[in-house]
Amino acid sequence: MQSKLSMTRASLTWIFIIAVLTAIGSEIKIMPFANTTFRFGLGTIIFFLCTLLKPTPIILAGIATSIVTTIFRVINSTLHNVPISESLFNHLPAALFYVLFAVCLQILDIQQYREKPLKLGLLVAFSEVISNLAEQIFRFFVQNYTFLFLHDLLILLAVAILRSFFVVGIYSSILIAEQKKRVQEMLNIGSDLYVETLYLKKSMNHIETITASGYELYRQLKVLGYRAESLQALHIAQEIHEVKKDSQRIYAGISKIVGERSFGPFVLSELLHYIEEGNRKYAELLGKDIQFNTCIDFDFQTKEHIALLALLNNLSANAVEAIEEQGIISIAIGRQEDNTVITVCDNGQGISQADISVIFEPGYTTKFNIDGVAATGIGLSHVAELVEKLKGSITVDSDDQYTTFKIIIPTQTIQTGET
Repeated sequence: MQSKLSMTRASLTWIFIIAVLTAIGSEIKIMPFANTTFRFGLGTIIFFLCTLLKPTPIILAGIATSIVTTIFRVINSTLHNVPISESLFNHLPAALFYVLFAVCLQILDIQQYREKPLKLGLLVAFSEVISNLAEQIFRFFVQNYTFLFLHDLLILLAVAILRSFFVVGIYSSILIAEQKKRVQEMLNIGSDLYVETLYLKKSMNHIETITASGYELYRQLKVLGYRAESLQALHIAQEIHEVKKDSQRIYAGISKIVGERSFGPFVLSELLHYIEEGNRKYAELLGKDIQFNTCIDFDFQTKEHIALLALLNNLSANAVEAIEEQGIISIAIGRQEDNTVITVCDNGQGISQADISVIFEPGYTTKFNIDGVAATGIGLSHVAELVEKLKGSITVDSDDQYTTFKIIIPTQTIQTGET
């Protein structure tokens, strides 16, 4: 009950905001016809855009807008010494327009065409023309206003089309920006899951080896006559086998999610943009002032966007963490014969020469929490496995100024995804 009341209150508040904004916007106007208060203003644009941006009871919003707009205009006219009765009489047709416009939008159910801009624009333009014609007919019969001629109708149609597609353009831009944000979030989730599937598969292989060893131990103990011990070994092997089957089910589920949510293929420049944007936000979260420089010499579509995003995000995040307060991270993608060369360079704390030979080993880390507990150290081993899966190689070079990771992968592998 409380939830429904809150929703109703929020909906009424939104309707009131639409009505006020539309009333104000309608005052920014052009009056194309003489001897009438008919106008082309921003009110229709604001009303239409607001109903697109958020689910709205359109007819209720239209009624509220017609009332608020009429009151707003009557008050404005009164301030210019126009009698209230005359002002109300002049502006009532505008109230009719917003009600009819809302009814048309409701009947045509424009919400179902939110992702079909051409049809949406045409339907709204049609609604506006119908509503404007109704307003003019009302003025003709009630206010003795001269009826519209052909060129007047053409003006109504042209303005309706321009205003409708102007709003559709703005809304489509907002929609595309939101879709890009969702795609980036899903790509990041997909890359994380992709890496975990590699480690899960590796663990499954280890489980298989342990199961075989357990069964072999059972056979040896049975031959030696240790019945109780052999049965215990067999039981352990069976339990480990059950763990493997559970792991297989998890692996199948995660692999399906990664495959379905890959949003591919992507071009390399798009991935580079996502990586830069994501790690810039990460740097801001850590309170660091980091400049990102990205460079791409040649661009193409890749079906290995999840793997590339995973390894580049890992290297970039490590670079962010390696920089203390201020620094520069450079990511470059270039070509070397039949290979794609990716470099990630930062001017943070370097890696000692003694550690370079072991940094890709599981367990290596230089990161410790405030209690002195070491991190898991699986990040760079993730990267090494991803590069190996892509049939590539990775090297690192570090000195007093810069640390540079260089990845070389066959271009054909990145393009086709055949690994």
